[in-house]
Amino acid sequence: QVMLVESGGGSVQAGDSLRLFCVVSGCDKDRAGINAMGWFRQTPGNQRELVATITRGQTTKYADSVKGRFTISGDYAKVAVYLEMNSLRPDDTAVYFCNAGVNTAIMNYWGQGTQVTVSS
Repeated sequence: QVMLVESGGGSVQAGDSLRLFCVVSGCDKDRAGINAMGWFRQTPGNQRELVATITRGQTTKYADSVKGRFTISGDYAKVAVYLEMNSLRPDDTAVYFCNAGVNTAIMNYWGQGTQVTVSS
């Protein structure tokens, strides 16, 4: 069974930085089948939205709202994904979820979420 465990959330001031980390665990066969990882976020009453994704080939995709501020990186040997968040703003406040799957269209593994709170 594939499990995703996130860490690195917290409460910061606007303009600060945070780094999120997610590791994918499970049997070697399932972990070897992971070819896309990413981060989504969700605020109360809203749908989960894409933040960034990265493929095994290191192709990245970002939400417009985070371009230039957030950087996603992935280590497919370790099956881990990171999100470097700089110049944080109050509207970045959300629960951030790690996500993984066989490709960017089928990312059906989810972490439990980690809270990021940015105060002004």
